[in-house]
Amino acid sequence: MIPILYQDDRLVVCLKPTGISSEDDGLPALLSVQLDADKLYCVHRLDKGVGGVMVYARDRQSAAALSSIIASHGMEKEYLAVIPGTPPEDAGELTDLLFHDRSKNKTYVVKRMRAGVKEAKLSYRLLESQGPLSLLRVRLHTGRSHQIRVQFASRKLPLLGDRKYGSTVACPSLALWACSLSFPHPGTGERLSFTALPEMSFPWDQFTILTQEA
Repeated sequence: MIPILYQDDRLVVCLKPTGISSEDDGLPALLSVQLDADKLYCVHRLDKGVGGVMVYARDRQSAAALSSIIASHGMEKEYLAVIPGTPPEDAGELTDLLFHDRSKNKTYVVKRMRAGVKEAKLSYRLLESQGPLSLLRVRLHTGRSHQIRVQFASRKLPLLGDRKYGSTVACPSLALWACSLSFPHPGTGERLSFTALPEMSFPWDQFTILTQEA
């Protein structure tokens, strides 16, 4: 069963499990069966290896409204991430130019603007370090493909378990979790906010700040 955090006649907020696609025949299809609902509309995405909070629209009008909210930066997304070592500063902002190669499904940091290149920005703060690992809380200011993964990997801090971007640390899954989602309701305008922690298995169970909250 997919955990449901909120639902009404316009949207559904749920927890995406890791290993399931957030699009098409993945999570939307599973939710449709579980809720005995018509088609659900995907308005934002999580990589297959990433779990956490997601919202789906239940009709085209709500999908368009949520897409407009995202385009105007009205949807706030925050993530938990685990990296090896520690970042150069306890808090900071990363800005890069990214190019996503669809044929390879891989994103690259590039040095100049050209066709297909988009600016990417995020901010982070260090929550806790335990031995060789650090737990970060990351806020996205743009939503680019593999953005968090490649921005940290380009600084020689690949997320644990992210072999595509250079991680050599064994990990059951990609150490990235969508922990917080906030946006105005597409019908009422009321601000909705949802938070959730990952299951306390490696590497999340290495950090006191998470195990105390779980």
